[in-house]
Amino acid sequence: MSKPEKRFKCGPISASIWAEGKTVEGKMVKFYSVSIDKAYKDGDEWKHTNSFAVEDLPKVALLANEVYRHLRLQESDSQEEEVVQHVC
Repeated sequence: MSKPEKRFKCGPISASIWAEGKTVEGKMVKFYSVSIDKAYKDGDEWKHTNSFAVEDLPKVALLANEVYRHLRLQESDSQEEEVVQHVC
């Protein structure tokens, strides 16, 4: 399985940015998708879900905003950053 290009975390909730390169009209173009999930422990095993409690929604919104901001700002900024960024 491939690794996300960037990951943002807020407690147990994380948003991952996935990039896929495609050739469009002879040029390589990156297309992005985003997944948001919540980690939880079931006994001794860590699991993930994409279902959220009402109390989780402010964190989901914060992460979605950070991902959007990152993707829009990276077009003008090419500096290296951490792969995982904690936002709260």
